[in-house]
Amino acid sequence: MVRERVNNRDFNDRFIVTVPPGTDPLPLTELYTASAPLEVDIGCGRGRFLLARAQANPSLNFLGIDRCTLRLRKIDRRAEVIGLTNIRLIQGDALHLLSRLPEESAAALYVFFPDPWPKRRHHSRRLVSPHFLDLVFRTLSPAGTIHICTDHADYYSAILKLWRSDSRFRDCEPFVPTEAEETDFGLIFRTQNRPANRCSFSKPPLA
Repeated sequence: MVRERVNNRDFNDRFIVTVPPGTDPLPLTELYTASAPLEVDIGCGRGRFLLARAQANPSLNFLGIDRCTLRLRKIDRRAEVIGLTNIRLIQGDALHLLSRLPEESAAALYVFFPDPWPKRRHHSRRLVSPHFLDLVFRTLSPAGTIHICTDHADYYSAILKLWRSDSRFRDCEPFVPTEAEETDFGLIFRTQNRPANRCSFSKPPLA
């Protein structure tokens, strides 16, 4: 257990995983106390969705990925207060960390309100890209699903076009979180009656 003082606060980093350098797959079976299907929250932010879903589904394992260490440490502290044991957190780049997950290891992936990079010259920085689809297909288990939500109409259209042109995936019923699971952004849009564009895609089951 590592203790570090940040902004005059102590953090135990109980659930934060240190990723070794290199490209070897992460040893997921060693990270959790129980073997269970894995769900991954890519860009988990402040963790409202991740914590609520992990608490409501103790029979599943959850992994949160985010670039911001301080955000993860706040999630870590809240998870410890709640008494969760089925959650782990990793700091770093989403694409790199997704490539480090073992093949067919995730039953579900969640991407909520990714940066839309609205300027055309910045579109190459968007998370959802052909390379991202390759990583998703590699990481999802058979019949696994990815759930996406964005408030940006142009990004949503681009996401639908990209995914529906890939024969490896199928459209499925969009995932709608419970009120307790709604992200901070989602809550803001709800109160403002602004639409949150949701879509979900699945990997085919084994024949």
